[in-house]
Amino acid sequence: LGLVLVLFVVWELWWTNIEADRKQEAAMEQLFAEFEPVPGAPAAGAEPGGYGDPAVLPVPEAEGTTFAAIYIPRFGAEHARPVTQGVGTAVLDSLGLGHYPETAMPGEVGNFALAGHRQTHGQVLDAVDTLVPGDRIYVQTAQGYYTYVYRNSQIVLPDRVDVLAPVPTQPGAEPQERILTLTTCNPRFGSEERFISYAVLDSWQPASAGPPEEIAAVVSRNSAGQG
Repeated sequence: LGLVLVLFVVWELWWTNIEADRKQEAAMEQLFAEFEPVPGAPAAGAEPGGYGDPAVLPVPEAEGTTFAAIYIPRFGAEHARPVTQGVGTAVLDSLGLGHYPETAMPGEVGNFALAGHRQTHGQVLDAVDTLVPGDRIYVQTAQGYYTYVYRNSQIVLPDRVDVLAPVPTQPGAEPQERILTLTTCNPRFGSEERFISYAVLDSWQPASAGPPEEIAAVVSRNSAGQG
């Protein structure tokens, strides 16, 4: 029984990450194959602007559709993960971050809410507790790049579904901001609570403008099939 327990822990904390990383890399390759070629990065120090309201991608019809990539530099200079429609085990155990279907899409007024594992199946949100106010989180779709700025976090019980409301924790309120919410388990090796992180949209730029400077190198490598 002891050996079985050890093998289970090895599988859960090690092998599931290897399998998930492989599947996420394949999802990223397919996603970038569908995107237009990435133009050169903007000049250093260039400020995005003048692009009007953000373009909003239509909601994917099928669960399991990967429609975006997310970059969180605080997690490492090479950090890039797929964003896939749905939050079932088929998505979260294999394809990185899952999008709650009832929430907003990137750049849309409301709450663009994502879920991901913290210690297994790719550890996509393992370092979520290291985010500090002002950190940038980038989301890339076929339309362009959305820059969110991390604001704050909270720890709640699993039944607090109000964090997914258009105005998080305020069901029924009319949204005015474009929010990104990340949800994962807490503590790192448990699931008794949920760790919730919030960011607000700061800017957006169309794909034709090229990626924001901070993620230009990793976007270029992904686009070239080298990520």
